[in-house]
Amino acid sequence: MNYHKRLRDLREDRDLTQAEVGKVLQKSQQGYNHIEAGRAELKIDDLIKLCRFYDVSADYLIGLTDKKKSYK
Repeated sequence: MNYHKRLRDLREDRDLTQAEVGKVLQKSQQGYNHIEAGRAELKIDDLIKLCRFYDVSADYLIGLTDKKKSYK
């Protein structure tokens, strides 16, 4: 699984819009859409913010594991 799908799944599981997640990253809805669609790379700073926001490990978010361990 690639991180784009994992990002979309996490967002949809929480009934969030792309605009809402974009605000977490200080991006527009379109800016976040580019990340989720694979048209823009996920920066490390944004990866950290998303791990904290969703309370998952980076390994889970980028698809290295299927265990949703907390980033802590």
